[in-house]
Amino acid sequence: MTELLTVEEHRAGVLAAVSLLPAETVSLSEAAGRTLAEPVLAAHDAPGFDNSSMDGFAVRFRDVEGADAARPTTLEVVADLPAGATDDPALAAGEAARIMTGAPVPTDADAIVPFEDTAGGLADSLDTVRVLRAPAAPGAFIRRRGGDTRAGDTVLSAGERLGPFALAAAAAAGAAEMRAHRRPRVAVVSTGSELVAPGTVPGRGQTPDSNATLLAALVAGADADLELVDRIGDDPAGIDAVLGLAARADVVVFTGGVSAGAYEPVRLALSDRIAFEKVAMQPGKPQAFGVLDDGRIVFGLPGNPVSVAVSFEVFVRPALLALQGRAVIDRRVARLTAAESWTTPPGRRQYLPAAVDLVAGTVRPATAGGSGSHLAASLARAEAFAIVPAEVSAVSVGDPLDVMLIP
Repeated sequence: MTELLTVEEHRAGVLAAVSLLPAETVSLSEAAGRTLAEPVLAAHDAPGFDNSSMDGFAVRFRDVEGADAARPTTLEVVADLPAGATDDPALAAGEAARIMTGAPVPTDADAIVPFEDTAGGLADSLDTVRVLRAPAAPGAFIRRRGGDTRAGDTVLSAGERLGPFALAAAAAAGAAEMRAHRRPRVAVVSTGSELVAPGTVPGRGQTPDSNATLLAALVAGADADLELVDRIGDDPAGIDAVLGLAARADVVVFTGGVSAGAYEPVRLALSDRIAFEKVAMQPGKPQAFGVLDDGRIVFGLPGNPVSVAVSFEVFVRPALLALQGRAVIDRRVARLTAAESWTTPPGRRQYLPAAVDLVAGTVRPATAGGSGSHLAASLARAEAFAIVPAEVSAVSVGDPLDVMLIP
């Protein structure tokens, strides 16, 4: 009997075959979802000048230091500074400037009094203002130049994903373009003569192809580009035909056809080019992987939907992120306690589609009675995969478990 590989052994072989994709210069508008190849450095100080963090009045602290509701301080308003103003009005003793959030603070001012700490409002504050509460100290409500970043500071590091927050940080730092790795091009191919297109009423012996839809969405979620989505029957000749169609792909992912049955097109066509292994996991025991002579990476995943989802998360997604140079290639894992009991196959690590309660810190199977690898409906209810070690044969209420969180 062939010895089972551990999950770590199979994953290590996958990642060892990954070569970093080339970097290219991209603009902010086309960088979303890319992975940085080089750090983004601040082009200038941020903020670029001392500015107000509140709508209110720029004052000299010593003029208002003792102000309170019983002894308000009255100041003459000598300037009005909206955001974007370039003026730097002089402030003598007893004078203030009305100032809006983000406007430059006059050189002579060393504190901001918010409108809420004055008498009256915006409409009657252009001549005088009565301060009812003094700022806590000099510098109150002033954002200092360079308080966020200084010119030359590293704003984003190589290996970071350029999501919305990262892109905003790059823009604020003055970056109009950056160096990022190319997205992997991925071909997704479902195998099986029983498969029909979604929306087709299946006849006897037929089943809708949900794997192509599942993988297409998972590939997009891994910031890769779909090069091809196809479906073929159980004829091994179809494998080479579809590989020809996917000539531009960096990665080809087959589902089905990798087990030891009589009609396994991936195994029959590629057994001399990629390795077919058995991994100590449930679901997802049969796995195929290898690199073709032209450099394309090929995955062969089991055909059952939950097996596909688990195999993608454990092996394919980390490889796609590694191709892009991503610093973090794994999903977040939380330690939660079991809210229910269930059995698990001995000798194999179980990845169970699960529902989580992060407030209570608990995890339970996504569907009653656990989940078979063929139950695609369990994926719809899954928020995570509960990871049960191979040496465990049963999970009891209260047992601690590592849980892979799925956004």
